[in-house]
Amino acid sequence: MARLVDAQHATMQFGGLKAVNDVTLHIDEGEIVALIGPNGAGKTTLFNMLTGIYTPTEGQLTFRGEPVGGKKPHVIAKLGITRTFQNIRLFQNMSALENVMIGRHTRTKATAIGAVFRTPRFKAEEAKTVDEAYEGLKFVGLGGKANELAKNLPYGDQRRLEIARALAAEPTLLLLDEPAAGMNPQETKALNGLVRKVRALGVTILLIEHDMKVVMDLADRIYVLDFGELIAQGVPAEIQRNPKVIEAYLGSGAEALLAASKNGSPLDPPATGAPRDVASETTTDATAAEEEPTNG
Repeated sequence: MARLVDAQHATMQFGGLKAVNDVTLHIDEGEIVALIGPNGAGKTTLFNMLTGIYTPTEGQLTFRGEPVGGKKPHVIAKLGITRTFQNIRLFQNMSALENVMIGRHTRTKATAIGAVFRTPRFKAEEAKTVDEAYEGLKFVGLGGKANELAKNLPYGDQRRLEIARALAAEPTLLLLDEPAAGMNPQETKALNGLVRKVRALGVTILLIEHDMKVVMDLADRIYVLDFGELIAQGVPAEIQRNPKVIEAYLGSGAEALLAASKNGSPLDPPATGAPRDVASETTTDATAAEEEPTNG
């Protein structure tokens, strides 16, 4: 498989705090890779580095061999990296269809002059955008809700709408930030099926998720962060029983818990993340929340 993303010694520092510290990882085409860790581990910060919200203070991030550190989010989206957000970031007073149409903006070529005078080229591209947005909604199971306002959709549908909007930009790499958060078991099962459908399109996926069942079901490989540092990597079976990972999630005494766990791992559900919260991600997530919604 061809190398898609390569992070070498990536670091993000805010004053004296290193939210991401000397992280090296890679993602190959066609993979579903999970990035997990307790709250405050630096996961969303790394997403923000990959998508241009933050510029790494040290190290290098490349996509298809091209450095992306320091590039604007819309430029990175055009290169082929799009994302969803930990907190739903839809245009709430726009329809589901309009939300997906906005996701097409990096793939359209109409000019402001064409839009003002509604030239034949502009109208043809607009009609194509509408058609493709409808297809995107059908793909995620929202074909019958195109004209509903985003804010009126059920929670699980809003999550799927975010995925449809991100896919509208025709990404090569899709970043999903806690897509199963807040979902009931039925919605989570449907989400797993949707993620597999996205991969079948040829889209590579990087996934942040606290639901360990989702991670173990979907991921080909897993990277684990704790306090901004990479503490483990491997296939799900290795990560599931890694003492360092279990201790990061469950604290001291985890080895005894591991030994007592005869039917699987302590990281199996219902474990959904650590109880602690660390400034490294609390601070950076709050900053990211002030950004305008973007597929970058």
